Amino acid sequence: MDETHLFFIILTSLVSFFFLFKLLLHKNGKNLPPSPPSIPIIGHLHLMKGNIHRVLQNLSSKYGPIMALRFGSQRVLVISSPSVAEECFTKNDIVLANRPFSLSGKYLGYDHTAVGSAPYGQLWRDLRRIMTLELFSTTRLKSYMSVRQDEVNSLVRDLFQECSQDFTRVEMRSRIQGLSFNILMRIFANKRFYGSHVEDFEEANKYKDVIREVFEVFAASNPNDSFKFLQWIDFQGYEKRLSKLLHKSDTFSQNMIDEIRSKRSSSSSDEGKSKTFIDAMLSLQDSEPDYYTDDIIKGNILKLGNVNEGYRFIPFGMGRRQCPGSGLANRVVGMALASLIQCFEWERVDEELVGLSEGKGLTMPKIEPLEAMCRPRQRMTHLLMAL
Repeated sequence: MDETHLFFIILTSLVSFFFLFKLLLHKNGKNLPPSPPSIPIIGHLHLMKGNIHRVLQNLSSKYGPIMALRFGSQRVLVISSPSVAEECFTKNDIVLANRPFSLSGKYLGYDHTAVGSAPYGQLWRDLRRIMTLELFSTTRLKSYMSVRQDEVNSLVRDLFQECSQDFTRVEMRSRIQGLSFNILMRIFANKRFYGSHVEDFEEANKYKDVIREVFEVFAASNPNDSFKFLQWIDFQGYEKRLSKLLHKSDTFSQNMIDEIRSKRSSSSSDEGKSKTFIDAMLSLQDSEPDYYTDDIIKGNILKLGNVNEGYRFIPFGMGRRQCPGSGLANRVVGMALASLIQCFEWERVDEELVGLSEGKGLTMPKIEPLEAMCRPRQRMTHLLMAL
């Protein structure tokens, strides 16, 4: 046996012993909730197969509503009780307000300076305040009502043109996604990239590619986030992929910021009433250029390009890190759903019930995209023709 081979055997043994000792020390030193049997080094990662929410549901039915897991070097607390969740987001809110560092936050969050990935502190508080005042306050949401109306009308108009005669089979997932992204981008930069009336198709296609890749990257698992001591290894080319995506998204976002900056410099100061979010950030940049940099603006463009029912259904989170866009989302859902029901008749594609089996992804989408048979209501035809 050569010396190199012997060295690696000894090194592997020492590393394994160190982490096993550390695990036992933590296990004996803390009053942790119930936990399934784990494997040294990897913890419970071997259990996370298939749909994660189903796996966690099955584990919680066996180990209780409060359960401790370990993903590599990271401890995870799984809560599946509404009353305990309420306590976490009220009494212990500040304890859970931080965010772990990750490669996606480093690259796409511009070194964790985006509101979604920034650690709890002064920068996060400043960004959260700006989001609340400039994007999602009651006054701002009222001022964006015309944007929501325009985009819902565009969705209804496109559907009417496609199925103006009789029942027609339509796919709805891509249409709803386009509605959501158009509203957000018009609020951010007064641009639309989906559906009809797209001004720059090349720019729209670049945006769609970036968004698609961002969702794929955030939904993918990255071993480096769980095993910090292995960050020098680029598993499956994940970091290289992030670096390429950063270059692509950075170029797109910077062009958009430069365009709005150019318009600001050539327009009069009286035209600032209908300003976009990027306008607001550039105004702050004028007063504090070293703090509100272009990187902070670009990171938050990417991060946001993503009704509480007690503590049973929490689609927007709760507490300090609750999604600030819940008010906008509820307004869009109400307007869009009401318009689709009032203007069209809907039927199933066949006699089978619509499948609700969930797939993988950040938003737990249906495995099969939603398809339905659609036709305009006769009494609404004259109104739809006028859109």
